[in-house]
Amino acid sequence: MAFAQLTYRESLRDIEACLGSIGGKLYHMGFRGKIARSTLADANEARDWRIYSHFAQVLIAIARPLYALDPIGVDLDQSLYALDSTTIDLCLALFPWAKFRKHKAAVNMHTLLDLRRKPSAAPPFSPARNADSVFIRDSLSWQGSRSSRCLLGTRM
Repeated sequence: MAFAQLTYRESLRDIEACLGSIGGKLYHMGFRGKIARSTLADANEARDWRIYSHFAQVLIAIARPLYALDPIGVDLDQSLYALDSTTIDLCLALFPWAKFRKHKAAVNMHTLLDLRRKPSAAPPFSPARNADSVFIRDSLSWQGSRSSRCLLGTRM
């Protein structure tokens, strides 16, 4: 599953096709036989999500000191933030509280990084119908950050 994450695979079928295309190299990657979607599904179910979370934190801890002294391209006195927002589609029948459209449910997952500090441990979620500017206003305004007001004044 780490291979799938690193190569941006989007589904079990996609992972199976990608691994099938490099059949000669599978042995060296630790696979001893043919890869089936059911095997991938079983591995995905059995593996705890905290493995990937911990691995990401280890990679961040390695990368952060490497770039700590690099200039960010802008000379600012305040903090500089990078925002990544992803919409996660949900089943409306199972998640009626997350109604997004007439027949669709979804939530937004936000990752807000202070480019000069350690990232937060867990990204916050918000209703999918809320714009990213609402998240920026709510998360940065408590700090009295002028940059949040500047961001809200521009179109994203």
